[in-house]
Amino acid sequence: MAEGIKTAVVLAGGLGMRLRPLTNIIPKPLLPIGESTVLEIQILALKKHGVERLFIATNYMSDYLEAVVGDGSRYGIEIVVSREDEPLGTVGPLSLIKDRLDAPFFVMNGDILTDLDFGALAAFAQAKDADLTVVTKEIAIPFRFGRVITDGDYVVEVEEKPNYMQEILAGIYVMKPGIFELIPHNEYFGIDTLIKSMLESGAPIAKYLMSDYWIDIGQLKDYEMAREEFAAARGFGGGT
Repeated sequence: MAEGIKTAVVLAGGLGMRLRPLTNIIPKPLLPIGESTVLEIQILALKKHGVERLFIATNYMSDYLEAVVGDGSRYGIEIVVSREDEPLGTVGPLSLIKDRLDAPFFVMNGDILTDLDFGALAAFAQAKDADLTVVTKEIAIPFRFGRVITDGDYVVEVEEKPNYMQEILAGIYVMKPGIFELIPHNEYFGIDTLIKSMLESGAPIAKYLMSDYWIDIGQLKDYEMAREEFAAARGFGGGT
């Protein structure tokens, strides 16, 4: 059995434009959820599944974030804050710490809340012959029109505003050190660009379809939903 993944990177450099005015005074990962924060819930969830060292890639309000999380000693985990001088996208920030990522590692967007079993994900990804494993999630997308089903010139059924299921990137990844051969140093580089370049070159990409709780709090309505769900459940994602 493969050893668990001990290192993770949380991408926390975004401006949080869709969450303004809240993010005018506080970076998105430090938004409150119950008596905790988005980032603290992530830290505790990763620690619960064996992560011992966490890099936080920052740009916007770096000093504020670093002052809050410190070195991780109060969480029982090592935390290193990595700062970008300029925004580097979702993958570019990894190039600044690549010398310290010499074994498989998790990557997670800083606006994701989930109770994903990271241990199961680690075992799956390490068993695959791929430098990148993407976590996906099926979500229901409402359709605002009634769907008409016909037989020739006659209507046989009307499906009122159906939901369409779509499999999306969940903003969680497992990467192996070989991935750095594809990532330019200190340049803006996004996950979409990485995936496209890997597909074009024929490099394998593994997929892990999750069924666990997951929400992206990048918009105000989703952030409020997460706060309500957290309060109702009295915690999720290892933050209990």
